[in-house]
Amino acid sequence: MGSPRVTPKLAVLASGGGRSLENLVLEIKTGNLDAEVAQVCVSNSTCGAIERANRLGIPCEIVSKKLFPELQQRQQALLGILQKAQCDLVVLAGWLSLFPLTEEWEGRVLNIHPALLPAYGGKGFWGHHVHDAVLRDKAPISGCTVHFVNREYDMGATILQEAVPVLPTDSSDDLADRVFEAEKRVLPEAIRLLLSGRVRYEENSSDWA
Repeated sequence: MGSPRVTPKLAVLASGGGRSLENLVLEIKTGNLDAEVAQVCVSNSTCGAIERANRLGIPCEIVSKKLFPELQQRQQALLGILQKAQCDLVVLAGWLSLFPLTEEWEGRVLNIHPALLPAYGGKGFWGHHVHDAVLRDKAPISGCTVHFVNREYDMGATILQEAVPVLPTDSSDDLADRVFEAEKRVLPEAIRLLLSGRVRYEENSSDWA
């Protein structure tokens, strides 16, 4: 007899409401994603993702400036939690800090960004800051990007993108809702591609098998 099959473990890192976390759990429960969300980490004690994690029965740890005043303390705490949870893949879903990437985690950390990178990316471009900039520039399209995480904000190799139209009547909330609907499709698919081996990580690119 062969070894029993092990379900891949995901960690989800969030700084906001945790909608992407709940969407991933739904994808798993409906059989569309063969994985387990084994750990949630949040960056502040008021993060809505805490309530979602508790309701979904997923262990949740707070790694905040209040608990860990120094950046190095927070980074060490985060890496320790992920190592203890024995996660195979880390998903940044609205995580507003730069991930402390080490050699151990290269190619195993993904980020979902609410724009078509490289447009509207980098430090300070998150949430409605992105959508406000898109509307201010009167861009005809926006969308979302899933990419590997490297040591710079939003600069890792792209795995998947999906474009959405920007309508003349859009508010920032309207555009955010439309982009999130794309995120709900793209993030699980990117995870499936990586876990299946159809996408492989290389230092300066994403290599499709």
